[in-house]
Amino acid sequence: MKAFVFHGPGQSAWEEVPDPGIKEPTDAIVRVDAVTICGTDLHILKGDVPEVQPGTVLGHEAVGEIVEVGGDVRTVRPGDRVLVSCITSCGRCSYCRERMYGQCRGGGGWILGHLIDGTQAEYVRVPFADLSVHALPGTVDSKDAVLLADIFPTAYEVGVLNGRVRPGDTVAIVGAGPIGLAAIATARLFGPERIVVVDLAPARLEAAKRLGADAVVDAREAPEQLVADLTDGLGADVVMEAVGVPETFELCTRLVRPGGHVANIGVHGKPATLHLEDLWIKNVTITTGLVDTRSTPTLLRMTAAGRLPTAQLVTHTFPLDHMEEAYDVFARAADTGALKVVLGGEQHEVAVRAG
Repeated sequence: MKAFVFHGPGQSAWEEVPDPGIKEPTDAIVRVDAVTICGTDLHILKGDVPEVQPGTVLGHEAVGEIVEVGGDVRTVRPGDRVLVSCITSCGRCSYCRERMYGQCRGGGGWILGHLIDGTQAEYVRVPFADLSVHALPGTVDSKDAVLLADIFPTAYEVGVLNGRVRPGDTVAIVGAGPIGLAAIATARLFGPERIVVVDLAPARLEAAKRLGADAVVDAREAPEQLVADLTDGLGADVVMEAVGVPETFELCTRLVRPGGHVANIGVHGKPATLHLEDLWIKNVTITTGLVDTRSTPTLLRMTAAGRLPTAQLVTHTFPLDHMEEAYDVFARAADTGALKVVLGGEQHEVAVRAG
């Protein structure tokens, strides 16, 4: 089969690799219909995630069809159309029993495209299939569903839920890439008074407005003053970091109000300074997190009901074998206007809902 293979920092290729096979009785083999590229994949290509070994197939998000299952798989069977989650869950360890699947110690967690071969391929082996894939209703098309493999649960769990967004809050989101935009959409479910979005790219700030941001500001044009003006000088109740560089994390700590919450979502490849000399007296809570995907079934139901604006985030589509072109477009988002790129297409008939 063909797959997108990491060969070391700055080196990758769409090339022929061996087909995956069943290794454990809990495995499933999925024929990939649609995948997307994540900002984390760009971090891997830069060398920011040293655990990824050369020769690894990248990718941790996919929609596809089950073609083979191991003898212990009970919830899916060949022919089923499924969402492949970015997080794999053994279901037995202490973390999985607490629904902290991202911290799985039984062989799961974030392993696809990280510790084992991932989804940016024609076929992928998914361990612990009963708990790590989700059957898809016919009403949800692939380019919508694939956004539920990572970015929507990540934004919702690590940003909105960890940040404890409440009705009437002022929410500031630093970074209007796909994760930041998904954070806007899911934060709105909790009725905040206003959402302020900070970014450098005008196209992404416009996208933030379309997704429901109440105010947007260029990161070079005094976002701290804007947030102060909107909150009588207090700062935001919840600030989400959705970029992953030291400067944006430090900006978040300046935007938050006393007693507020900074929810770090971004993947960081370098140390950031924690200014405890300013923060110690402010009762600020800072959370970090890897997504657990415990919210995926809920988000999938909401998508099927038309309650999440998933399609608005997809700006570019490509055939599956145009992986290198798609990576180039996604990596140059400031020039191309790319938000989310999806590779592959529909392999099923989408049912039409009555009414």
